[in-house]
Amino acid sequence: MRVSLLSSSPTFLVFFSFSTFCLLADPVLGITRHYKFDVKLHNVTHLCHTKSIVSVNGQFPGPRIAWHSTASKWVGRWAIIVTQFPIQTGQSYVYNFTIVGQRGTLWHSHISWLRATLYGPIVILPKRGVPYPFAKPYKEVPIIFGEWFNADPEVVISQALQTGGGPNVSDAYTINGLPGPLYNCSAKCEVRQDLPFAFNQCSLNDELLFSIPNHTLSVVDVDSIYVKPFETKTLLITPGQTTNVILKTKPKYPNDTFFMTARPYVTSQGTFDNSTVAGILEYESPPSSLHSSISIKKLPLFKPILPALNDTSFATNFAHKLRILGSAQYPANVPQKVDKHFFFTVGLGTSPCQHNQTCQGPNGTQFSASVNNVSFAMPTTALLQAHFFGQSNGVYTLDFPSSPIIPFNYTVTPPKKYYDASDACFELMMIANDNKNCIGAGVWFMHCHLEVHTSWGLKMAWIVLDGELSNQKLLPPPADFPKC
Repeated sequence: MRVSLLSSSPTFLVFFSFSTFCLLADPVLGITRHYKFDVKLHNVTHLCHTKSIVSVNGQFPGPRIAWHSTASKWVGRWAIIVTQFPIQTGQSYVYNFTIVGQRGTLWHSHISWLRATLYGPIVILPKRGVPYPFAKPYKEVPIIFGEWFNADPEVVISQALQTGGGPNVSDAYTINGLPGPLYNCSAKCEVRQDLPFAFNQCSLNDELLFSIPNHTLSVVDVDSIYVKPFETKTLLITPGQTTNVILKTKPKYPNDTFFMTARPYVTSQGTFDNSTVAGILEYESPPSSLHSSISIKKLPLFKPILPALNDTSFATNFAHKLRILGSAQYPANVPQKVDKHFFFTVGLGTSPCQHNQTCQGPNGTQFSASVNNVSFAMPTTALLQAHFFGQSNGVYTLDFPSSPIIPFNYTVTPPKKYYDASDACFELMMIANDNKNCIGAGVWFMHCHLEVHTSWGLKMAWIVLDGELSNQKLLPPPADFPKC
């Protein structure tokens, strides 16, 4: 993978959008845009290994969707079995949604581990005529990091859930869907491309550290919210997160090339993909210059020095720098009135192995994860459907604990009685929709974006009841709503 920059006298500000999953388009307010997504199988070769993957429109990563707007609140989410059944082979479904006040995010699959290949960026640019709250960048490029499995990722997690142990780790991380030159066989099997300022990641289970040597990144937006800009040599980004940064390029041709590398940040026990993905940032020499005849392969290649895998001090300092912009145009509108308080603890633990079997988790148990010691079990009836038609009996209950069932010192390791996430149910939390700024009525999926934790049960659902206004009502299912 190669990224080329044309160097001339001015210093360029290059806008990078880092994300784990995404989407993109270009409408004026009030215009409806239509995009066709064909979910299909196609062959991809990485690491000298060819396999069939599930993709959208035969693209990996998936198609970009972008437009000029100020979009942000999604009125509708698509989570398998939570909001609806999956689309069956040979069937179609029109997914209508409204975006208000957001600046860019991602789209991705929500069933099993298909997210490993089903993802793409949503890039929402400022409304036409509305400037950025920072210097306008020379070029804007979405960046996506990902994980590549030589095996079928759905088989990987299915085997892990059957045995109770941890899943096999990925074979490589990817940038723009490519493993890059540091992996065995990758250089021979990959086509090196001139990709102007594009880096992609789609990590399932690992937070990543990213850096470009001899360059500084200025963070200006995190998860579609403008932040007070701050400079950093290294970026920390988690699965499902979007971060927009500005790269300040060299004012003159540097006579160098630069490795852009990413590797995991890990503080917990367990297996993980301890490898490094890299791309090459190169500057194109000005035409008719003395540098134009020099081969890129002969230029010095600088490599970044990333923090240690478990450098919690760096991660903490990075997080402490995140502050909402809080300007007159982009204020920090924090609700002053709180109607109900919730206190959630999330935990990774173990459950007894079922049917007197021996599992491959710690001490013969199986891994589990929970919210307030409740580990979510996937229903067989779509929760949104059950809610709309008033058929919740046997599907879910509404007694999810709003605080931990067993209080303990939350700053230390929880007691074993709590750490054992052995309860499993379909309990949901129900809240009222009593103001126009609330999220839409319906069922909303809340889950961990480290996919293995979600698979182990670290997820729950919220039911938002109808409000008084007409736009606060849950609409009936469309005619083409997927059926089991």
